[in-house]
Amino acid sequence: MAEASGGESSSFADPTTSNDKPDEAVNAESQNGKPTCILCLGMAGSGKTTFVQRLTAHLYARKEKPYVVNLDPAVKEVPYPANIDIRDSVNYKEVMKQYKLGPNGGIVTSLNLFATRFDQVMNFLDKKGSSDFKFAIFDTPGQIEVFTWSASGAIITEALASSFATIVVYIIDTARSTSPVTFMSNMLYACSILYKTKLPFIVVLNKTDIVDHNFAVEWMQDFEVFEEALSQDSTYMSSLTRSMSLVLDEFYQNLRTVGVSSMTGAGMDEFLKAVDDAVVEFETQYKPDLDSEDEAEGGAEEEWDEEEMKEHESFKRFLENEKQKGQTAKKEENG
Repeated sequence: MAEASGGESSSFADPTTSNDKPDEAVNAESQNGKPTCILCLGMAGSGKTTFVQRLTAHLYARKEKPYVVNLDPAVKEVPYPANIDIRDSVNYKEVMKQYKLGPNGGIVTSLNLFATRFDQVMNFLDKKGSSDFKFAIFDTPGQIEVFTWSASGAIITEALASSFATIVVYIIDTARSTSPVTFMSNMLYACSILYKTKLPFIVVLNKTDIVDHNFAVEWMQDFEVFEEALSQDSTYMSSLTRSMSLVLDEFYQNLRTVGVSSMTGAGMDEFLKAVDDAVVEFETQYKPDLDSEDEAEGGAEEEWDEEEMKEHESFKRFLENEKQKGQTAKKEENG
């Protein structure tokens, strides 16, 4: 791990050396022979990292070794073998200390620094390809907003989608969503992420070993059942939730939902089946749209106003300073 803030290693660690081959072909392999990228998002406490650990173990058991990337710079340790770890490139504590940032500001800045080197991650994924692994799993920070609404999060998501079949997985704590208001808040966030990323989307109702997820599925499929649950709450929030649920009814129609227990592994096969279906959707619906958008952007002449140019030049100077600091820290360490 780098000792100075922003001190990035010259290359990312890549411990994948096994030549294990899956016993049978996997439908999730995209048509161009490249791996499928699974972006795991979720609120703090939803069991996101535990889900990544269970999914990784499940794929190993199926002899389908995944490529796992940790994008959380603040986590103390990860319970899965990470092929690439952001903590090996950016020291989160030093970023907070040097720039006098709080926890969320430190995570955002660390992600920004990592995003400037994300081309190396792309090279690893492209070089390894589906011959070594079928899935690349990305574990994102627990503070979901610092990834979903940050420039670095958008850069990482768009970079992956431009080269690989990319699926967004939104993980919900089922045990904490038994209240209709809490459930609706979660689904609103899921809806906002879906329309922001414009990628195939899977909702994972996690912790089914604690609470069965069928109540949530029923709420999505039958508005009257959801309204009956809301009728027990006469607050202003329940009235607002009732209005929003009507708006989200169309959103539910095409939403893939899977109940999973990250503790027991129940539902993992169903989840991978949902991933297979999402990959087909990506190749047939999303990829053509992304390609047409790229062509349109390539043909249009980019125009920057004076303010944007200042921001661009400022960011370039910031990156140059960080590079010099990293080189200085490395010399001091070697000296």
